Order: sequence, then C-alpha cells, then structure tokens
Amino acid sequence: MRQALEAAEAAFAEGEVPVGAVWISKDAAAFAAYNLKERRHDPTAHAEVLALRKGAEAFGRWRLGGTLYVTLEPCAMCAGALIQARIDRLVYGAADPKAGACGSVVEVAREPRFNHRIEVIGGLLAGESERLLQLFFSRLREKKAVNR
Repeated sequence: MRQALEAAEAAFAEGEVPVGAVWISKDAAAFAAYNLKERRHDPTAHAEVLALRKGAEAFGRWRLGGTLYVTLEPCAMCAGALIQARIDRLVYGAADPKAGACGSVVEVAREPRFNHRIEVIGGLLAGESERLLQLFFSRLREKKAVNR
C-alpha cells in the first residue's frame, strides 16, 4: 500500500486525482500506476486499469490473479476490470461513498452472479489516502474560487 500511496503522490504532483495502484503478481512482480485521465484525455486511465495493463503486457496474459493495492475504493469500471483480470484479492485504502463499487455504493467485486469474486479488504492506510484526496480537492476548489 505504501507503493500505491507513492504513486498517488506522483499523481497529485501532476495535477491528477491522487489515486495510486500496485498490482502484485503471485510470484511477487509489482506494477505501479496512478491516475492519468487528465494528461491522456482518457476516461479509462484510472490507476487500477493502468496497473493491470502493465501487468498483462509484461506477462502476456489477461488472467492475472494476484493482489491489487489501491488508495481509493475502485469504481464500477475498475471493479469490473478486476473481475475480468481474475484478481484474487483487492486491498484499498479510503472508501468512496460517491462512486465505490466494492461495498460503499454498489457491490461489484463480490457479486455472486458473476463468474469470479474477489476477496476485498478495505481501510488499509485509509487516513493517509483520505488526507491526500482532501488536500487535492481543497486546492482545486481554492484554485477555482481564485479564477472566478
């Protein structure tokens, strides 16, 4: 999770929403990424998706398994990607009461009708993840107020 927080801090420095993710394969290879929606003008450039893409490319397969660490509870798109990648375990920091799809708003990761379910552990280093997100959005609001 510390690596995911470092990735989130890099996103923050670039003006991206500070969410970081690290996928750890079953043989301990690690692939980190952070949100790049703004830079890439890509609505799918979430940290989770980018980390999974790195792993899939490196291993030459889409069935990844392993564990994904992410600083914010995944949205529905990302939770769906985790299911498609056959991720075994998700560990996230801060809950997302507006868009979380791993228990906060909806439950995608453990939906019994899907062919794959993910072990979900929430709240790891949640305070650090929340503080970074709060600081980012606070500064964004200040910037918007100044530009009015």
